[in-house]
Amino acid sequence: MNQNLENIEETITKSSIWENFTDFIGIHLYSNEAGTINITVGFLLLVCIFFVLTNVVLSLVKRLITRKLPKEDKAKFTTVFSFSRWFIYLIVLLIAFSTAGINVNAILAASAGLLIGVGLALQTLFQDIISGIFILIDQSVHVGDIIELEGKVGRVEEIKLRTTRAVTIDNKVLVIPNHLYLTNSLYNWTQNGTITRESVEVGVAYGSDVELVKKLLLQVASENKDVLNFPEPLVLFTNFADSSLNFKLIVTINDSFQAVIPKSDLRFSIDKIFRENNITIPFPQRDIHVISQQKEL
Repeated sequence: MNQNLENIEETITKSSIWENFTDFIGIHLYSNEAGTINITVGFLLLVCIFFVLTNVVLSLVKRLITRKLPKEDKAKFTTVFSFSRWFIYLIVLLIAFSTAGINVNAILAASAGLLIGVGLALQTLFQDIISGIFILIDQSVHVGDIIELEGKVGRVEEIKLRTTRAVTIDNKVLVIPNHLYLTNSLYNWTQNGTITRESVEVGVAYGSDVELVKKLLLQVASENKDVLNFPEPLVLFTNFADSSLNFKLIVTINDSFQAVIPKSDLRFSIDKIFRENNITIPFPQRDIHVISQQKEL
């Protein structure tokens, strides 16, 4: 008889300890009868444990992925990883709420209207961020590249998630929203290296010695210190225009970002050598014939 009473008391004691433990860790947070949510110390500890474990796992994943990456690619991955980590933390927090008994669906439904409004208001911001992630992943643009976008040319100095910062040849800072990369054609001048082919066009008057024109243009290119000898300069006879015979001098330049300076020097030299050799650079002309008719009386 005494042994049965001791077993019953032990069972009651264990049941009370289990209920207290479950109440402490916050498994019974939501009460259907009262309709309230009670935050306990155990629940807060549970959330902290979830976040600590998530942070440890993310750190291990980051180390494994970036262990053999180059320094530049490692910095890009770190930027993308830092942005994605907050989404993972949000998912972990919702999982913690769901495990504790909180109706996550009700929270999402209550905030759906707000999320839609915020999404519409920040649509361009999200486009910039997503485009920035694509740029960092596919590496279509690197720091130091010379790019042309919407007629603007600049050297890329910094790539962020929302914007890309470039510096123009006149030392002006060009801030480019990243979504423009997806909606416009981007010209990367240095994707294949810093050496680029540049051209200078010029027209001469009809009746000029075209072989002499070609010889003089090649001479101008060979005397310019910024023009590379290989690939060799090339002269093209491009068109018989209305007022001129058009030629194009194609040269190779080592620094495409400073291309406007050697091209300007080439134009100065062309004008000088043409004057010395009596070759005329024409300007558009129009002949007007006035015909007067006398009235018969």
